[in-house]
Amino acid sequence: MKRLFALVGLFGCVDPSPYAAPPTITTEVDDWRDEIIYQLMVDRFANGDVNNDFNVNNQPDVLNRYVGGDYQGVIDNADYLEALGVTAVWVSPIVANVEVDAGVSSYHGYWTQDFSSVNPHFGSISDFRRMVDELHSRDIKVILDIVTNHVGQLFYYDINRNGQPDTTTYGSGSVDDPLRIVSEWDPAFDAEGIQAWTSLGASGPAPLGWVNMPEINRIPPEPAVFHNDDWYNRSGRVTDWNDLNQVAKGDFPGGLKDLDTTNPEVVDALITVFGDWIANTNIDGFRIDTVKHVEHSFWQQFAPAMRERAADLGKENFLMFGEVFDGNDELLGSYTYDQELDSVFYFSQKFQVFDDVFKYGGPTSKVEDLYEQRQLNYASEAPDGGIGIPPQQALVNFLDNHDVPRFLYDQPDERALQAATTYLMTTDGIPCIYYGTEQGFNGGNDPSNREPLEWSGMSTDGALFSHLSTLSKLRKAYEPLRRGTFQIRWSSDRVADEEDAHVLAFEREGADFSVLVVINTADHGLGHTRFEDSDMPVSFDPGTTLKVVFPIGDDREFEVESDGTLRIEVDAWESLVLVPADRVAAL
Repeated sequence: MKRLFALVGLFGCVDPSPYAAPPTITTEVDDWRDEIIYQLMVDRFANGDVNNDFNVNNQPDVLNRYVGGDYQGVIDNADYLEALGVTAVWVSPIVANVEVDAGVSSYHGYWTQDFSSVNPHFGSISDFRRMVDELHSRDIKVILDIVTNHVGQLFYYDINRNGQPDTTTYGSGSVDDPLRIVSEWDPAFDAEGIQAWTSLGASGPAPLGWVNMPEINRIPPEPAVFHNDDWYNRSGRVTDWNDLNQVAKGDFPGGLKDLDTTNPEVVDALITVFGDWIANTNIDGFRIDTVKHVEHSFWQQFAPAMRERAADLGKENFLMFGEVFDGNDELLGSYTYDQELDSVFYFSQKFQVFDDVFKYGGPTSKVEDLYEQRQLNYASEAPDGGIGIPPQQALVNFLDNHDVPRFLYDQPDERALQAATTYLMTTDGIPCIYYGTEQGFNGGNDPSNREPLEWSGMSTDGALFSHLSTLSKLRKAYEPLRRGTFQIRWSSDRVADEEDAHVLAFEREGADFSVLVVINTADHGLGHTRFEDSDMPVSFDPGTTLKVVFPIGDDREFEVESDGTLRIEVDAWESLVLVPADRVAAL
């Protein structure tokens, strides 16, 4: 039986395109803190080439199928990215996937079947290289989403040893549990490994049933070395997320089969395939999926190997940041020590600041509390051969992404989102904008938060788009907003009617001057940088005139008092950015 579609191989394919050959490797980044990342799902951004539109769904209420986005769509809309002001694009995984599983398609890219070939829904390897080249020509970097933890659902556990995948009922012989119903595609975790069962009980480790279903590209993995029973943990689906052994050894829910990343052969193979993606595409970094599902020992080998491979190719400052989907700040930070990752997606800030404070109106003291934890939980020195910035200063900040409900789903007032995105774009670290936030998308959990961007019309004159594009210009114009130190000047544990409730103020101190940011994080009227006759202390010299540079058109000025304090009023969800009057820059 032939495969449903012909995969475009990464190497040795016949292709007349000038992008058929591997590219010249270049370094595109000086300091990652200067960058503004834009996360896009290739399938959901824009459809630029109808020739790769197969198995595409055109029903607007069906979001778990392919809709047609591709690399050409990114190329065609590079002007949109420039207008927004982003300087780096994080693209969803591009490797060949299982086509469909249980009626859901692999538009997201996380069901790897072939580590070394591209998903033809999005275009060819030449198309991807052309996209990278086009974005680089506009000073936009490319970060590739990768998965090292698992492959797609390419085998089942033949628990009843009948040579086919079943959902089976077993007699366990237990009074308390007389029946045992098991899906052989996705059985629950067993620390001893998934066992074969009959009506008489267990009968040893269950054989793996590798499937050959080319019509949906559910066939053994490539490169062929991954078609090896011993390369997988074979322990079944994670059921207890507090059990770190399960998290590391278990299959990801949905039947995604967990690689044994303690096996040296697996480690070497993953280093090879992902190093080759750097060499063959000239990408500038990796966003790494499901990091906490993989042992620290793996990252201590993989990350240095990627840095070495990139450097050998001539690419410096290759970024690696990981998805540790957890609110435990200490756990997140643990992946930045011992030469592991350069950074992580800052989930603790997402939950404790963007949700608790900006979305739900919690006290701004939570911002200060989390910042103090950062000094303890994240590495203060950059990994050898890394991006040259300590992880403490390079955390990737976000408020929306593809795995959580959008901000506007829970908090529909766009003023709240504007206040939150002001903090996103002015706090320290690397800001990351999820596609559609700039268009006011408000989807709930997956897949509702993965709306096609083309639905919005991709207007560049809406209020949210203008807000973010202006903040992008502001960040580029004022070096302290990118590289400056971060110092909280005012936070409050009050949320009622006290005059400073919901007020947050901080300085970003650069080499030559500082920028002050003041935000009212809620809708509780007029807030003050003042409480019980005490005004806010600042680092500016007494008599310094601070001018509002954001919002644009606000001509207010404030003078620092003789005692080095300042009093500022901010209206509901209002944000102000102030600089010394002699440092005002043109946007």
